[in-house]
Formats: sequence, structure tokens, C-alpha cells
Amino acid sequence: MVAAIRTFATFAGLSAYLLIVGLPTLLWTIVSRDPRVLYRVGGFGVRFSFALCGIRVKVVGAEHIQTGRAAVYAANHASNLEPPAVFLALRSLFPHIAVVYKAELRKVPILVWAFDAAGFVPLERANRGQSLPAVDAASKALTAGRSFVVFPEGTRSRTGELLPFKKGGFIMAIQAQVPIVPVAVSGASAAMRRGSMVIRPTTLQVEFAPPVQTAGLDFADRAAVVAAVREAIAVRLPQPG
Repeated sequence: MVAAIRTFATFAGLSAYLLIVGLPTLLWTIVSRDPRVLYRVGGFGVRFSFALCGIRVKVVGAEHIQTGRAAVYAANHASNLEPPAVFLALRSLFPHIAVVYKAELRKVPILVWAFDAAGFVPLERANRGQSLPAVDAASKALTAGRSFVVFPEGTRSRTGELLPFKKGGFIMAIQAQVPIVPVAVSGASAAMRRGSMVIRPTTLQVEFAPPVQTAGLDFADRAAVVAAVREAIAVRLPQPG
């Protein structure tokens, strides 16, 4: 019952925050074309929401965050909690960090405006041909010094086990010759049980593994890079069941 009340308070508080603070900030960002305030407001919104529902984020391996260079951060995705947890763990890179997200989210009003204002890149999962421009755009941004977060499973895992990885995020890293940092997020299953919207207080662990280098690699090496990153994440996750 307490968890349900806290969850309701979280959704109510976040909705009020987005309406009172988020929308004006978004409009300012669109007009000014400066995303710095949007990132600060977004980061505070995540911390505010997590505090309301009792979610704590423990960061392990912070020394592997590439503070002086662009990189791709590849994370697992079993619930709605991993993306904001990773975003929060990488707040030292604001506003030089963006997200590659599934293009279906462009159907969500306001959210798509925020993503565009922040420079996030939509990826078409079902059509490889349509995804190529997004991969090229992200590669150019990486070359220019901007880092990206990707969720290579492409969708949420319903069992907690890692799904097969899609290669788009790895191709853009190879094209830009930047490292890929594996990110293992654990604890989400304790916070949100399958089929439930109630968020239970827990600690999410965001662990950054040593980066997988892509310097000197090309398109033919992508499968080996995918396998190395996937293994680095898998060994850092608890076994389901």
C-alpha cells in the first residue's frame, strides 16, 4: 500500500513538475537553441521522481566514463527505469550526451519536442534502410565530440535476460572510431514487478565496464564488437530466476 501511494505521488509530482517547469524550459530551449537548461531541468526531474518513489542509484566503475572524449554507452533495458538511471549516472557529461531512441516514441506529443530540442536521434528499428540516416547523423555527432546512450536490445526484455543486440549503435561507434562503454543496470526487477505499475523502493546499480575500443576497426568487425560488449554486460547482471 505504501509503495502504491508513493508511486501515485511520484506520477502526480512529476506531472506537476513537467507542467510548471518542464514546458516553459522546453519552449525556452526551442527558441534559444541552447539545451543546457533543459538538461539541468531533466536531471533534476529524474532525481525528484526517484526520491519520491524511493529509488536510489549506485554508480560503479565511474572511472570508465569518458569525460574527455566522445563515446557510445550501451546499456541493457528490462524496464522503464534503466534509461533515466543511466541518464542520471552520466549527468557529468551534460549537455554533451544524447540518446538514440526508438522512432515509435516520436508519436508522443511534447516528448518528441524535448527529444528534438536535446538533439536525441530516432532510430527506425523495423526498416534497416530508414535507420541508416540516423546512424550517419549520430556518427557525425560523435565525431564532433558528442556522446550517445544506446539500448542495443531495441526493446525491453520481459524476462530480464539479455535479448539479441541490434548493430546500429555499434556501427556508428565504428564509423566515428570512438570507444563503446558497456553499462549493466541491475535492480529494476525488484522495483517494478512484471505487469505492475507500482514502483517499490530499491537501489538500482549502474555499472560501467572498461570501454571496448574501435580504433582501427571497420564494418567487418562489428559482430566481434557486439559480442564483446554484450558479454561485458551479461557477466555484470544477476542471473534471472
